[in-house]
Amino acid sequence: MLINEDVLGRIFSGWTSILRKCVFRVLRVGPIPCHVAIIMDGNRRYAKRKRLEEGTGHDAGAMALLYLLVYCYELGIKYVTAYAFSIDNFKRNPEEVQKIMDLMMESVFLLARLSKVCSLRVHFAGNLQLLSADLRTAAKKLMENTAGNSNLVLTICVSYTCSDEILHAVEESCKEKTETTGRDDESVIKLADIEKHMYMAVAPDPDILIRTGGECRLSNFLLWQSCCCHLSSIFTVWPEFGVLHLVKVVLDFQHKYSYFARKKNAIMELENG
Repeated sequence: MLINEDVLGRIFSGWTSILRKCVFRVLRVGPIPCHVAIIMDGNRRYAKRKRLEEGTGHDAGAMALLYLLVYCYELGIKYVTAYAFSIDNFKRNPEEVQKIMDLMMESVFLLARLSKVCSLRVHFAGNLQLLSADLRTAAKKLMENTAGNSNLVLTICVSYTCSDEILHAVEESCKEKTETTGRDDESVIKLADIEKHMYMAVAPDPDILIRTGGECRLSNFLLWQSCCCHLSSIFTVWPEFGVLHLVKVVLDFQHKYSYFARKKNAIMELENG
């Protein structure tokens, strides 16, 4: 297992930490994204290229996410959303699925430790009923224990697709309207009702959506929320994603910031009538 508690000390100390903070100070002269979402693609390709054991790539990917959280915390990014496991991924080899679930359980304990260092709030988004009872219990406990933290909010999309999220939100909105009015024909569902019941209601829409591994598709991830965000496709596989990749993505975002700001304002004006 690549993840252990000593990792935290290595991330926050040393000359690389000082240099990184200097770069971030310069970067903060421009606009900083509030919410960064990531499709963490390329774990299996990384392991194959490095001739590592099956599943080791996911360990390295978990490590990369831990580093990214620290970078975002230091840079001042408030929300991070990671696409950890799609509902469609349950169709993979059962042994691989189990290894990922085991890794997720171990990551829960490390995130609990990280939450005390940088006031991290952790939220799990998706159809959690598809997970094992032990993992659901651990995830629920972590969400409850970190609910009061506010410096950085990590949303882990597990057992998630946006199609399932929208379906869930519509079903919950219909149920709420029926219980409120008592009659289906008097229930008018509005946009606000849908968005209130989305899995991702805990965070604002992303400013940047990153996909590693060279793919240019969203894979049913945050389709509802990504209409006004900067899309960044990076050829680097996820375990090799580092601070320089994040700096480049943020610089691209800053370069196009005025365009996205105008687009968001135009959509808000249309929604407000």
